[in-house]
Amino acid sequence: MASLSKIMIIGNVGRDPELKMTGNGRPVCEFSVAVNRVTGGGQGGERQEQTDWYRVSCWGKQAETAQQIIQKGRLVFVEGRFQPREWTGNDQQKRISLEISADNFQLLDSRRDRGEGMGAGAPAASGQNESGKFDPDEIPF
Repeated sequence: MASLSKIMIIGNVGRDPELKMTGNGRPVCEFSVAVNRVTGGGQGGERQEQTDWYRVSCWGKQAETAQQIIQKGRLVFVEGRFQPREWTGNDQQKRISLEISADNFQLLDSRRDRGEGMGAGAPAASGQNESGKFDPDEIPF
């Protein structure tokens, strides 16, 4: 029997990515994404905008790519799966949160859209190109 766990979001990066190394030297990059949604407005109700925040992590070569091209405020598409993360709060209680472990991401706004000169949004970044290696020359800015 097959199973599937997939999430896709489009939103604005809430903070610049932070690149770290795990104990065994594997790169991991973390950033947050804000996804806005509008509720209400039907039958004369007042429309309200709400923001959902997602923590995103990228691993390996993809983490290094994310750290180089993702910036706070950029519009990004993220595709991945929910990953539970266990941590201990200040009250010493164990807590679990869900974050997105990214399989792919893609910048959707261009540098021109952000007033930063010419160029298109970056291609999807799965950490590899068709030859299996990341080529920084493929980034169009």
